[in-house]
Amino acid sequence: MSIIERLEQERNAAKAQILQGFFKTGKGQYGEGDIFWGISVPTLRGIAKTYYQQIPTEEITQLLHSPIHEQRLLSLYILILRYNHAKDDNEKQAIIDTYLSNTRYINNWDLVDSSAYHLLGKHYINKPRTILYQLVHSSDLWEQRIAIIATFYFIRQHDYADTLRMAGILLHHPHDLIHKAVGWMIREIGNRDYETAYAFLVEHYAQMPRTMLRYAIEKFDEPIRLAFLKGEV
Repeated sequence: MSIIERLEQERNAAKAQILQGFFKTGKGQYGEGDIFWGISVPTLRGIAKTYYQQIPTEEITQLLHSPIHEQRLLSLYILILRYNHAKDDNEKQAIIDTYLSNTRYINNWDLVDSSAYHLLGKHYINKPRTILYQLVHSSDLWEQRIAIIATFYFIRQHDYADTLRMAGILLHHPHDLIHKAVGWMIREIGNRDYETAYAFLVEHYAQMPRTMLRYAIEKFDEPIRLAFLKGEV
């Protein structure tokens, strides 16, 4: 059975309708035109595990280019599995090159958040990170989100500098999907190193979009949260 036939078996029209609303696929919305089949994430992960070793590379790229959201997400799960089981650095780099040359298809927040730190973050943990700064300075919303979410892998290694530098770059970004991503990453730093997150926020919170600030301070004690929100820090 082909991987597309396997996906066809899992289609659910009712779930697809719900997902099309949840992921803002209407005219003028950030996910405009995206098509859903209503397949759950656990099901997609299971299919990825079944097929990742045997599926040809060109078929992975075809999935990534699909107008069907779940096909693109499945291709990313397969790339992650292939990266994690790669035999050498050349094989890993080829997977990263595939990812970076197809960022225009990684065009919704779940696609970004499910892949960026697993692939780019992991790959660049001990390498120069120039490419991430190219992405964060892109005019494309999704490439910018890829850059900041990639640093989640660094955060997990207690490496915060690039996250905070990118947060500064994105401080005045107009889109709430970037506000949420930046706030989330600052919160993750705070979960591990309160003083570092607090110091960054004290310096920048007055210029932060409200959503970014709320996400960043979500886990702070209530008196400190209120002080930030009232501008009294």
